[in-house]
Amino acid sequence: MDQKGFGFIAPDDGGKDLFVHINEVEGGQLQEGDSVEFDETDSPKGKQASNVKVV
Repeated sequence: MDQKGFGFIAPDDGGKDLFVHINEVEGGQLQEGDSVEFDETDSPKGKQASNVKVV
């Protein structure tokens, strides 16, 4: 996550990276390299991650 509260998740299946906003992250924190579970949702700007949980 950057200082503005967003970043991208790289899916394990090699698909396109998904946008994620800090408001969608349970606990409000992600670090580079964290393994996560998430739902993929559609937004006006394309696919994004929601309901993100660190595992």
